[in-house]
Amino acid sequence: MASHIVGYPRMGPKRELKFALESFWDGKSSAEDLKKVSADLRSSIWKQMADAGIKYIPSNTFSYYDQVLDTTAMLGAVPSRYNWTSGEIGFGTYFSMARGNASVPAMEMTKWFDTNYHFIVPELGPDVNFSYASHKAVDEYKEAKGLGVDTVPVLVGPVSYLLLSKPAKGVEKSFPLLSLLDKILPIYKEVIAELKAAGASWIQLDEPTLVLDLEAHKLEAFTKAYADLESSLSGLNVIVETYFADVPAEAFKTLTALKGVTGFGFDLVRGTQTLDLIKGGFPSGKYLFAGVVDGRNIWANDLAASLNLLQSLEGIVGKDKLVVSTSCSLLHTAVDLVNEPKLDDEIKSWLAFAAQKVVEVNALAKALAGAKDEAFFSANAAAQASRKSSPRVTNEAVQKASAALQGSDHHRATNVSARLDAQQKKLNLPILPTTTIGSFPQTVELRRVRREYKAKKISEEEYVKAIKEEIKKVVDLQEELDIDVLVHGEPERNDMVEYFGEQLSGFAFTANGWVQSYGSRCVKPPIIYGDVSRPKPMTVFWSSAAQNMTKRPMKGMLTGPVTILNWSFVRNDQPRFETCYQIALAIKDEVEDLEKAGITVIQIDEAALREGLPLRKSEHAFYLNWAVHSFRITNVGIQDTTQIHTHMCYSNFNDIIHSIIDMDADVITIENSRSDEKLLSVFREGVKYGAGIGPGVYDIHSPRIPSTEEIADRVNKMLAVLDTNILWVNPDCGLKTRKYTEVKPALQNMVSAAKSIRTQLASAK
Repeated sequence: MASHIVGYPRMGPKRELKFALESFWDGKSSAEDLKKVSADLRSSIWKQMADAGIKYIPSNTFSYYDQVLDTTAMLGAVPSRYNWTSGEIGFGTYFSMARGNASVPAMEMTKWFDTNYHFIVPELGPDVNFSYASHKAVDEYKEAKGLGVDTVPVLVGPVSYLLLSKPAKGVEKSFPLLSLLDKILPIYKEVIAELKAAGASWIQLDEPTLVLDLEAHKLEAFTKAYADLESSLSGLNVIVETYFADVPAEAFKTLTALKGVTGFGFDLVRGTQTLDLIKGGFPSGKYLFAGVVDGRNIWANDLAASLNLLQSLEGIVGKDKLVVSTSCSLLHTAVDLVNEPKLDDEIKSWLAFAAQKVVEVNALAKALAGAKDEAFFSANAAAQASRKSSPRVTNEAVQKASAALQGSDHHRATNVSARLDAQQKKLNLPILPTTTIGSFPQTVELRRVRREYKAKKISEEEYVKAIKEEIKKVVDLQEELDIDVLVHGEPERNDMVEYFGEQLSGFAFTANGWVQSYGSRCVKPPIIYGDVSRPKPMTVFWSSAAQNMTKRPMKGMLTGPVTILNWSFVRNDQPRFETCYQIALAIKDEVEDLEKAGITVIQIDEAALREGLPLRKSEHAFYLNWAVHSFRITNVGIQDTTQIHTHMCYSNFNDIIHSIIDMDADVITIENSRSDEKLLSVFREGVKYGAGIGPGVYDIHSPRIPSTEEIADRVNKMLAVLDTNILWVNPDCGLKTRKYTEVKPALQNMVSAAKSIRTQLASAK
């Protein structure tokens, strides 16, 4: 029985790629140094899978930024502003598209389906001259082969690539991106021909958009594309891989009828209804790549249950046509439990990171083939039983309080217009008030202080003194820049979710459980293993200390319940909304304590609310109902004069704007500049927004410093669709990934732009 891995984490067990990328970007190492680190990581990954007995090992899933940008490079679809004309695309052009440079902005970045991973959105139009401009897929296949490992090269499928793209600036928004299919398929044919010539016998085309609600003409594009590719694919075994959700019935029919395809991959963890479609009619003679090992969470597989499922599928597709697989790429999980010596033994026994999931896949394949490892299966069964019965998982008081929330409304007593009036009397802010989103640069020295405190190398007194000094530096800088509503810069936090999880019950933490979010940015999601509660205040000390350093309003900074949920590895033994309600009650306690401490502006970030939106429209209403309700629970009991902010970033918000309004926050700051001000279109179309709103005026994920004029131009575009008295001026997101040499001039220009427009508005009266 065969085994297959959809994809594997790239960063390395100790984030080796992250540090190599940042060293290269900072000019401290060469392109050759970066390539060597990358080659060593790839070699290690391929060898690990080969040693584990995996038959279908992926290649070309390694990326310096993301796989969609890699495809853009392969197709030579470089926007003209980067001045690339021909030849193999090098690091200069590639990273300029991803990060921008001193003279031009980066391409838009957005979430990869409903994950916390991001991709660079292709900008396409009728005038793009596609050409085969990156041979990475072929080079990596040859590289693996040279190491004695025969791999399955993975490409983003042609139809999904186009469906994930957007019309370039200056191209009509209604431009049919699928009309470019005939222009990109010749390049796919070139790549396929080179892979065949290099000796590839299998190829994987990822078409994850097949899990979305696609109109008939989009489904027809798949039929057309694969009919066109059929002769090129001849002589190759072809897997078309889907993941993250059920494949709808019409898409299933389209997929399983595609020409030239040998096998189909399905996520059978999040796509359980797909099982009914498989049972109802799977094409004879085709391979089923059954994704039964969860690629998006860290819980050990229930091997007995998976084996039963696989045995039932074996009866449908045949023993020789069933392949055991992961539900999606393991990119979305941590790398290896071996790197977690300090993790609690009981909790550790419940977990499986990427390396362990590879072993699980192979163990299931061997069991199906009659070579079941009884000891391995027995240990797994014992761990499953331990998790179900462990007293540390359940807190009856928390469960009772959470259950009581369902069916209630939790709206603040006064409408937002009246609240804003009360808040303005107290805060006395100018029109177009300026603020930032929360974090300030995390310097090497700051990281050293946190690291030494955690390692008990410095005392708590020394730690508090150092953090207060950093807060004072951030406060003084904001006052110098004349920002209106201040933040303390979050110097005590390495990560906005991890920080809160460390102080809540029901959470566990890893030392090296890093997961890539975008580029070199990695996060370390906490593990929610049990019922959640707040033993004591989490932020009041630091927020109060910061407020005492200034007469200006100081925001209390919290992460919202939906974002904590969506950016954690969440327990899978109860519905997600129940866990979210528990977190909401904990954050509610913190909000009320901040208010009692005299904090008059409290930001409850819900950066990941849109990210968690299910991929199928039929499931949207249920999710948005409990997600929005969870946010409202956090601040339902506070005074009208306390201003509640929230923040969202790097997703498409237009389709949930009414739910955002229903959150009933006093002010929302939201990413806008990097997505070409897409957000503003919803207001042009007539949506009325009465609360305060700050669409971001510059992109913080690029080192580029925007000019005062550029920011002023953005603000004026906002004023064309939003009332002056509700508009805030702020960056797209937090500043922790930037340097002070970038942050100070960018904020200086932002404040100058706001003041300039205030003067213009005053003189126009």
